[in-house]
Amino acid sequence: MLSRYRKLAAFAAVLAIVTATAAEAAPRGRQPAVAQAGSGYERRSDVREFIAELVRDEHFPRATLVRWFRDVRYQPAIIEAMDRPLVAPPKWYEYAPRFLTPARVDAGVAFWQAHAAALARAEAEYGVPPAIVVAIVGVETFYGRNTGGYRVIDALTTLAFDYPRRAQYFRNELRQYLLLARDEKFSPLVHKGSFAGAFGVPQFMPGSVRRYAVDYDGDGRIDLWQSGDDAIGSVANYLARHDWLRGQPIWSKAMIAPSQFDAVMQKLDGGLSERRPLAAWNDDGVAAERLPDPMSPEPVGLLLLEGSGDGDAAQDVYVVFPNFYVITRYNKSRLYAAAVTSLAEAIRAEYDATRATARTPSPP
Repeated sequence: MLSRYRKLAAFAAVLAIVTATAAEAAPRGRQPAVAQAGSGYERRSDVREFIAELVRDEHFPRATLVRWFRDVRYQPAIIEAMDRPLVAPPKWYEYAPRFLTPARVDAGVAFWQAHAAALARAEAEYGVPPAIVVAIVGVETFYGRNTGGYRVIDALTTLAFDYPRRAQYFRNELRQYLLLARDEKFSPLVHKGSFAGAFGVPQFMPGSVRRYAVDYDGDGRIDLWQSGDDAIGSVANYLARHDWLRGQPIWSKAMIAPSQFDAVMQKLDGGLSERRPLAAWNDDGVAAERLPDPMSPEPVGLLLLEGSGDGDAAQDVYVVFPNFYVITRYNKSRLYAAAVTSLAEAIRAEYDATRATARTPSPP
């Protein structure tokens, strides 16, 4: 499978150059509500009201909150990114190559080897296979190499008070971040993350950290920036809490009767169908190449992954089982879930091959 994506890598590189050029030529977004280099947030009435709520409801010292918000810097690039006009989502052949490179697979094998005990424990406890956990942190941050360059407090405050469309959501996440900083005894002014406020090796939002993150290395605190074991346990717990089915697959190639192909493709609006009982898909001429035994009675869907060529032969259709949809609870994109699954398969194959090579005795 990797060789196929090596061929697509060149196309993705060209696409990235074109996209970057277009971004440079795009008009600038709206002007900042506060000066980027100023210290104005603590003086704004909406922020002062937010501070009062935290003092009243969460018993924060007012002076501490004022000091933190005095240090916050508005990030106009975040607002520009959020306001950027929507474009057509990429096709699979445009999206996948950057996540399925040999370097990301090899680094995934190394991450697995370095954290084998934690991954095995997480599988036993939560039922999530190691390859899936490794692939998620591989897609999210390249195993912790790219965790984001914005201070989390800057990103969340900018979005909470200068992005009205989702202000309530980000104000809650800002509240959760400040509570997390207090609980875990770190300064909220230090840590960095994504432009939307997600952070750490698994890129959790603060609310998800407080709901699903676990201290998996047993050091008495949750550290998603430095502890690979904490990241592993937290990802596995997140998936388990969103109904991961132990021992069940994610997908299988679909076999479609030629006479039913066009009718089936019409059900793939946006590349992902509704979920139906497998028997209903069978009646429509669709079957899965491989089925688990036993199989969950939950309904299944169909997934379309676009190739770079023309015609039906360039399109892959999969039957996707409930665990595929659990991955979409981490990121709702069908392409994201497909990239995680594909990377997990590649990492699993390389990990097994590496172990087999290590067990093979040297010739006399």
